[in-house]
Amino acid sequence: MGTVLNALVKLQSVENQLRAAKAKLARCRRSVILKENQLRTLQNSLEAKKEEIQLTQIQADRLELELKSTDETLAKYRAALNAAKSNKEYAAILTELNTTKADSSKVEAQTLELMKNIDADKQQCKEIEQQIEKEKEELGEIRKEAEEMAKKYEDEIAQIEQQWQVASSEVPNETLKIFQRVAETYDGEALAEIEVQDDKSGTYTCGGCFMSLTTETANTLLSRDEIIRCPNCTRILYFKEAESL
Repeated sequence: MGTVLNALVKLQSVENQLRAAKAKLARCRRSVILKENQLRTLQNSLEAKKEEIQLTQIQADRLELELKSTDETLAKYRAALNAAKSNKEYAAILTELNTTKADSSKVEAQTLELMKNIDADKQQCKEIEQQIEKEKEELGEIRKEAEEMAKKYEDEIAQIEQQWQVASSEVPNETLKIFQRVAETYDGEALAEIEVQDDKSGTYTCGGCFMSLTTETANTLLSRDEIIRCPNCTRILYFKEAESL
């Protein structure tokens, strides 16, 4: 195993560390985003509930006006009863009066139901507002903690990036381009160890995709310092011995 593969194995180790550090930074920031989303959901829920209260109040106000108008109509019917000149006229007015009273009772019941709904919605608004305040406090704490952790991870990433530059400088330019291209495809895992299934029969597999490899591929890798890629997944192949740095 030659210097190029050894350099690639070193670079792979640093690449893994770099991606792990970046993942920790992303998770750290994601916790803030998740809490912000939760807060935004509550705020949207509060606005929707307030709008619902407004619409219900408009409906209740309309029924209140209808009740006032009905009260005026009832007053007119009562006055007409006193002025009725015959039993027939009295009975007709009384029927209208009772019918209007019944309709008014229904409207009044609807109004009371709407007012109960408004009171319940207002109570829900108070509860949501309390939740929002709690979420804001938690968000502040999470942001503070996330900022501290982010600074730590950013410093760690900066150090590892320097190590990456040193490690990559030991790899030929064209080989480095291949490494970076494959690394982007497989989330940083550009190299795959050749696994020996049966040493006697010369059975080998790619540690990345587990597809069979020819004995010729393994022998070439052992005898030459050149890049050999898995014909199936295109990862750069190496033997475990290349890790003895």
